[in-house]
This record gives sequence, structure tokens and C-alpha cells, in this order.
Amino acid sequence: MNDHSHNPVGAPAGPALSVRELLLSRLDSSDLTPEARSHLVALLPEEQAKGGGGGTGPVHLRSITAAGWRGIGPRTRLELPPGPGLVVVAGPNGSGKSSFAEAAETALTGRNSRWDRRRTGDWKQGWRNLHSPGLVPEVSVELSVGDRGEPVTVRRTWYGAKVDDARTRAEGPDASELKLDEIVDADALDLARPFLPYSELGSMINGTLSDLHDAFFKLLGLELLAELDARVREAVSRCEKEEEQGKRLTEQLRGELAKSADPRAREAAEALSGACPDMDRVRALLARRSPAAEAELSGLQRRAGLTGPDLLEVSGAVARLREAAARADDARHGDAENARRLAKLLEAALDHRRRSSSPDCPVCGTAGQLDQAWAGRARAEVERLQREAVEAEAALREVAEARQAVHDVIEPVPVWLQADASPLADLWREWAMCRGITDAWHLADRAGKAAAALEEACRHVREEALRTLGDQDGDWQHLAVRLTDWMTVAEAAESALTRRPHLKKARAWLRTVIDELRDERLRPFAERSQEVWQQLCEHSSVVLGSVTLAGTPGRGRVELGVTVDDMTAPAYSVMSQGELHSLALSLFLPRATHEASPFGFLVIDDPVQSMDPEKVEGLARVLDRVAKDRQVIVFTHDTRLQQAITHLGIRATVLQVTRQADSVVGVETVTDPVDQALAEARAISLDPGMPEEVADRVLPAMCRGAVEVACLVTARRRLRDVHKMPLSEVEHRISSLERTKEYVALALLGDRKRNAHDALERIHVGGWALIDDFNSGTHGSLTTVDNRKSLVSRTKALAKAILRSGVANGDAHVPQNRGGAR
Repeated sequence: MNDHSHNPVGAPAGPALSVRELLLSRLDSSDLTPEARSHLVALLPEEQAKGGGGGTGPVHLRSITAAGWRGIGPRTRLELPPGPGLVVVAGPNGSGKSSFAEAAETALTGRNSRWDRRRTGDWKQGWRNLHSPGLVPEVSVELSVGDRGEPVTVRRTWYGAKVDDARTRAEGPDASELKLDEIVDADALDLARPFLPYSELGSMINGTLSDLHDAFFKLLGLELLAELDARVREAVSRCEKEEEQGKRLTEQLRGELAKSADPRAREAAEALSGACPDMDRVRALLARRSPAAEAELSGLQRRAGLTGPDLLEVSGAVARLREAAARADDARHGDAENARRLAKLLEAALDHRRRSSSPDCPVCGTAGQLDQAWAGRARAEVERLQREAVEAEAALREVAEARQAVHDVIEPVPVWLQADASPLADLWREWAMCRGITDAWHLADRAGKAAAALEEACRHVREEALRTLGDQDGDWQHLAVRLTDWMTVAEAAESALTRRPHLKKARAWLRTVIDELRDERLRPFAERSQEVWQQLCEHSSVVLGSVTLAGTPGRGRVELGVTVDDMTAPAYSVMSQGELHSLALSLFLPRATHEASPFGFLVIDDPVQSMDPEKVEGLARVLDRVAKDRQVIVFTHDTRLQQAITHLGIRATVLQVTRQADSVVGVETVTDPVDQALAEARAISLDPGMPEEVADRVLPAMCRGAVEVACLVTARRRLRDVHKMPLSEVEHRISSLERTKEYVALALLGDRKRNAHDALERIHVGGWALIDDFNSGTHGSLTTVDNRKSLVSRTKALAKAILRSGVANGDAHVPQNRGGAR
């Protein structure tokens, strides 16, 4: 019986309480002062809603298609069995298999890990297939989305010579366009990335693993605590700066007051002396001025400090706007929407020609109108129109950015000047009104003139105010202004001095909570990593111990506890290349199989390289265990993985990729689970030395297992594709199967409890009796090789009939299965 409840490398279920609720609960029971608690609550961010896109359910791969891409010339499709199971895509180096892996990653993410790290000229040019210069490069993946396995195609097509000159489109089964972010969650692609290309096997474990640290922190749901810690740290830093600013300004003002002969200055100097300045005394000293005089002084001070527009900044922004507007006018003939529309029409015609394989015009019916020459001209015109649209859109974006830059330098009318009816206020209002102008040329002309006029008026007002202030009260007016400014800074410093001890205690407590929650939630990941490592490197002298996160996002690292012969050692200096790859897999799998991940598949490229035979067998076991509830697709050129899978009796679908001249790539199925089960039974049947009592017991059981595997293939197809049953319900029904006839009933009738005798006899006469023979365990007629071969042959016929019954019901895709033998 199948068991789909055990996830050996998945992360455990999350906590019932949210992180925010958990923190507030711990805060209530902490020994922090009320002030410290209050500061933490005030700084605590709100809980962010998870997701928002890609919430449609589990995602599996049905196929990967590429054309004119990397090592693949003409369009080639790699069909994959959706659903849990192990798929090995094999082929020699240069066969194009890794091109499929990169195609899947690029179609879904819009980027390729290999290029991200090697953006040199050769690598930038190497993405387009050299043997298909006239073919529009394209990669796509067909997905099975949600519990009902809805088919969705995500296609990325290139319209220019650069690797970034591409667009991605998601389509439903009726070719209608879908929103990609509603199918695939971009955040999930970063956090639980299901792709492990060969380029990352080594690079992902170099240095401090800061990216992996940050991804784990988010997966553990601790980003809110990290943000809170950053806010508290910033609050402490602000307190320290405010205190330092208060001390510095106090020292400066003491020196200025000491130079004045005014008695009020001497009194102020006395108030500022000592460790704690007497702010009440300074307040009283400043309050002796009459309200009217204070208001007059305040107005003069505002005018004396008045600054108008920065003419250098304004002229630069205006010049940029004029240049952008000129370029936009030049590009106006290439209307972006019109170009896009024409390009889509041509693309639709090209697509019709490709699908129908007919050169006749579908509109006017002219024979041969859409020939190869027309297709070449049409593709060239599509690329030209796309470039024209991109250029026009870029010009419009540049105008918008330049217009915003001019708007950004326009300051609103100061509050104190808004009710004023002076010429200065009028000029400022005219300047502020420029923010409402959207026409680029009009804005450039108006803004330049308004800025110059306003700056000249501000200069006159400023100079007059300074002359008036200079005539009043000598240097005391200046010192009074300085004391007023000092009061604001001193009050802030006094408040900061009170807050800082509470904030520092709050942060110390918070760091302890972060460490505890991080270690608690990371522990299952660490245990899974250790488990995977032990399976991969069972006989290695290197032992992977603790896996811990140190620091917080942006400042963190992953720390690995590695020992060699019980001696602690740096991981990277003592591990072989094969062990480093094993370590990368040990860290990748727990993250990629996290329960919150919407991806029911993993794509791993060439993990076998540099591994010795024992590690290869360990890898096969690890992949087999992950494939219990994940679709695991492994690309490899190393035949040792296939040999290990065969030797260990692991069920897998093996696809062989071959490459002919001119980058013509082919794919064929080497084996699938049903064929594999039949092959194992056939091998037993052909053994002339097999004792009769062993054959009577073993061979019927193996044949029964092959039929059960065929039933599971058919059941999954019928229940998901025909009955549209949710994946969880399908797997639940499968997990309850015990007897072979229950397998048959579920496959043919959708209900294991029904009697499937008549249904089975309709598709294969004698099938029910054959199953009775399997289950009886007595086959006295298996005394010769011919008799055993006959049993296997009858079993094959029954299994194929069951498989055909599923296809006859309209199922186009064959999901992977992991049926146990009965």
C-alpha cells in the first residue's frame, strides 16, 4: 500500500499563532519595564498578508518545449509525467538535455542562473541556437495547476538580439491570456526555488551563504522580527545621534555666548554651564521678549533664511525635459500601440501557418501566399515592429521621468506665505502651479521663466530682512535665535537620553527571542539537511552537524558544523567536490520541499558529477524518497545514476535525449514504471535455474505488482483528468488500496469498493481469472521457462489493456506513479 503521508525532506507544519501574536504573548510575560514594552509595541510592524499571487494550488510540469534556444534548433518537446515520481532525463554532454532544464527555469522566472553569474559577451550571445538563425527563439513549459490539474502554458519569446529582449505570456487551454503572477507566485520562486542548475551546485555554498540565510529567514516566517529588530536598532541609533547633537551644539553655543558683552548672553552662558544645562532658565530668558516683538523677529528670521529655486538644478531638469521631448517627437511616427497591434497580427498569422502547416492565406484563400519567404519577411517585420514599439515606449517613459524630475524640484508655497498678497507670494504661486502642467514643452518654458523670477524676488526679500535684523538689538538677536534652536535640540536630546536605556534593553530581549524562535523553527530543516547528507555521504569521514543562522537578513550568514574524524574543520577546506555538491543538495532540498511551496516539482541538473559510486547510490535513494510526494526531474549525462536506480529497484521514468546534426534534438522514453515492473518480472521468468517453489511465489507477486502499477497510472488519469478530483482526494483514495481487485476497481470505476469484474472482462477477457491466479499463490504450471514467459506475456496484455482504457476516456497525460506490489 502506498504511503504519501511521510515527507522525509519537507519542513514541518507552521505554528498556530502568528509571529506577531507570539511576540506580543511573550512580551506580556517578560520582565521588561513598561517603557521598554511600550517602545517595542510602537515599533512592531503589522503582519503582512502572505502571497497574493500564485494561490491556485500545487504546480507540476507536463512538458518543456524549446526552439532556437541554446543547443536545441527545431522545436522539440520534452513530455513529462505530471504528479509525484522520479524522472531521469539522460543524454551525453552536448545532447541538449541541460537546454531543457534552462528552458524551464527561464520560462518561469525570466532569468537563468547560469547567465546571472557569467554575463560576459560570449555567454550573452550563446543563448540563441547557432543552427537556426531564422527561427524565433522560444521556450515554454506546460503546467498542471491546482488540485484539478488545469493545463497552463507559460511561454517566453524573444523579439530582439539581446537575451533580455523577450516577453513572457501565460495561456489557458483555450489560448486565452492569463496573469502569470496569479499562476506562479514570484515570492515563492525566490524562497522555495524549485530549480537547482549545475552552476549553483558549487556556487550556492561559497562564502557566507547570505542569500540562503535570507531565504530561510523568510521561509521560517521571521521577517517581521527582523524588521522589528532593524527598527529598534535604528531607534537606538537616532537616540545616540540626538544626544551627540545636543552635546555638540551646547559646546558651540557656550563659546559664542562667552564672546558677547550682553548681560543676557552671560546669563544664558551660566544656564548652559555644568553637566545638565538649565533649560527652564533659558526658556524664561527668551520669554522676556514681548509677543509682538517675537512675532516680528520670527517673520524677519523666516525672510532672512528664505531660499528660492535652485536655478542650476532647475535648468538641468528643464534641459533634460527638452531633450526627452525632442526625442519623443522624433519617435512619434512609430506609435507603440499600433506597432504592437501589427506585430500581434503578424504573429497570429505566423502561428496559424505553423499550426496548420498550410501556405494558403486564411483570409483571401490565395494559394501559396504564406510561403517560407513570406514567413521570413513577416518575422523580420515582427522584430522591427517590436523594436519600434520599445523605442517609442522608451521615449515616452523618458519624457514622463523628465517631467517628474521638473515637478520634483518645484516647491509648494511656504505655509507662512500662503495667505500673503505680496509680489513674492504671487511669484511663488505661479512657480508652484507649474506642477500641474503636463505638456512637456509648455512645462519647460514656464518652469524656467518662473524659477528665474522667483529666485530674484527671494534674493531681494532675503537681503532686506538681513539688513533689518542687523539693526535690531546688536548681536543678542542672533544669540536669541541660536538659543531658540538649541532649545529644540536640547529637548530632543533629553528625551533621547531617557528612551535609549529602555530601547537597548528591549533590543537585547528581542535578540534572545529571535534566536530562540529561529533555532526552534530551523531545527527541522537542519535535521533534514543532516538526514540527506547522511544518505549521500554515508561512508564519508566528513560529518555535517549543526546548521544554524547567524544574524538577521542583510547581515546574516549560514553556519555549518562540520567535523572530520571527530575534529572540527572548515567545511569548504576539507570537502571533496562531490561532498560539496552533496552539501548543496542537503541545503537545497529542505528549502525547495517546504510545505508552503506551491511547486510540486523539482528540476535538478547534473547532480552526479564528481560523486563516487557510493554517493551516487545515496543520491538515488534521496531522490526516490523526495519523489514520494514530489515530481523530481533530474538531468544527467552520467549513466551511473540510471545504473544505481536499476540496481536499487527504484521506479523511475527514464527519458533519453539525443542530438543530431544542425541541433536536431530527439527525446524517447527508455522506460516507464509499468514497463519497468514488467521487465523485472520478465527477467525472473527467463531464469532457467529458478526453483519451482520460488517461481510459484515470486513471479505471481511481481506480475501482480505490474498490474497494480498500471491501475495506478489509469486511476490517477481518470480521477484527475476526467472526474476532476482534487489531488489530495486522489492520493487519499490510492493510500487506502490493499487488494489488487481494489486497484482495478479504482482504475476502471473510480471506486475501490465496487465489483469491477464486468468492467475488466469488457476490456480484457480472462483478466479477472488472471488476478485470481496472482492472488492464489499456487502455480504448479510454472515449472518451465516457457510457462513463466506465458504468465508475463498475459500480464503485459492485461496491463496494457488497463492503460488503454484510461487513454480511451480522453486522458492525454500519463502521471507518474509509485504503486506498491500486492
